[in-house]
Amino acid sequence: MELQVEPGVEEFIRKEHRLLIDGEWVEAASGRTFETINPATEEHLANVAWGEAEDVDRAVRAARRAFADDSPWRRMSLSDRGRLIYRISELIEEHADEFAMLETLDNGKPFAVAKAADVALAADLFRYMAGWPTKIEGNTIPVSAVATGGEFLGMTLKEPVGVVGQIIPWNFPLLMAAWKLGPVLAAGCTVVLKPAEQTPLSALRLGELLLEAGLPDGVVNIVTGFGDAGAALAAHDDVDKVAFTGSTEVGKLIVKAAAGNLKKVTLELGGKSPNVVFKDADLEVAISGAANGIFFNHGQCCNAGSRLFVEREVYDEVVEGVAERAKNIRLGSGLDPETEMGPLISDEQFEKVLGYIEQGREAGAETYVGGGRAGSRGYFVEPTILTNTSPEMSVVREEIFGPVVVAIPFSDPEELVAEANDTRYGLAAGVFTRDISKAYRTAKRLRAGTVWINCYHVFDAALPFGGYKESGWGREMGHDVLENYLETKSVVTAI
Repeated sequence: MELQVEPGVEEFIRKEHRLLIDGEWVEAASGRTFETINPATEEHLANVAWGEAEDVDRAVRAARRAFADDSPWRRMSLSDRGRLIYRISELIEEHADEFAMLETLDNGKPFAVAKAADVALAADLFRYMAGWPTKIEGNTIPVSAVATGGEFLGMTLKEPVGVVGQIIPWNFPLLMAAWKLGPVLAAGCTVVLKPAEQTPLSALRLGELLLEAGLPDGVVNIVTGFGDAGAALAAHDDVDKVAFTGSTEVGKLIVKAAAGNLKKVTLELGGKSPNVVFKDADLEVAISGAANGIFFNHGQCCNAGSRLFVEREVYDEVVEGVAERAKNIRLGSGLDPETEMGPLISDEQFEKVLGYIEQGREAGAETYVGGGRAGSRGYFVEPTILTNTSPEMSVVREEIFGPVVVAIPFSDPEELVAEANDTRYGLAAGVFTRDISKAYRTAKRLRAGTVWINCYHVFDAALPFGGYKESGWGREMGHDVLENYLETKSVVTAI
């Protein structure tokens, strides 16, 4: 029996969803709206304000006012800023069921997964960041002043970068909003947030809670809309920094758009991550890790373990084990408590994933399991394993962003590392082995921002996350993320 949508969630979904600008919920300048779709049913879900360049400009101007030296936000003590961020984490937890339901309806993921992962991690991220405002420190630095003589005191100050434009994706809507907003608030910046057009609802509900928590007007502004709104935000000359999470292709467009005023840019982009199983691994752990690595969140993870490298002696056993798990995954509505995998996000993504599978077949790959549509309604794709692939195939080289893994045998560990690194991406990797020395040596040589050993998809607010190569610039989470939103100022005083 499916879960019932609570009356409060129903009421929120049916309301007129507006833009959050300068502490007020306002219509788009054009008065236009767009609809969101429930990907499990392909039916209309909600109507949302269609923000465009004029709305982005209004939001940026509000954020600039909120960043003024005499604004309530800039005058707020660091302790009070930390308490406010902590209150946001509490409010998310108080509304955990509501947020999980919104993610299920808007994104398609199972309710239990949304509550245990997306919502819990979002609350934890704000809780972690709440401790940072009072701990952002500069240094005192000895100054030799060889050329000038005299005695000087040198110090550095860490100051907020200013107005930040943030653009987030649809695969983890609430969590990505938290990843972006938590550190930008800890650093003392102001922000215009642009959620994905497919999944704006949890960000809008979060906006309501930000106001309830006491966030001053204009500190966080939320503009819903399409790619043109994101482009306007990235190009805006009064934005000091833009942070983007999404595809590598769009990330490159963000960089070009940001060039006008040379605003700072951080990017968390795509991946084609290798997941390596050595013959001495605990195979039950490895099989479970490989399945989780690719099928979690319907494969719609930038760090998904989409290239499975297995040492030849155990290749058949591992592939068969992952296939058994794939065949037993229960697909369905996220409101069904027995559902383990929901639909892809949209018709566009559905067609893209099936198109990649067909390209693989045409190039000679074999479908070991899955490979087609599941059911007749909703954007469901069967968990899929492709074998008999070669390095030049699109299914091996390009990010599919769906529940599709290519399984590749290897014999020589040296060749394995070279092949694993033979990608333009470098976001994540997995290594399964009982030999800790081998695990460390392999992890050190893999060109990836995160390497999991004997596990996969383990995240923590204190762990930095980001990529090498075309997987992005900068890091999310941990202490490292604060550098995205801070400037370093040197101050020299003659004594």
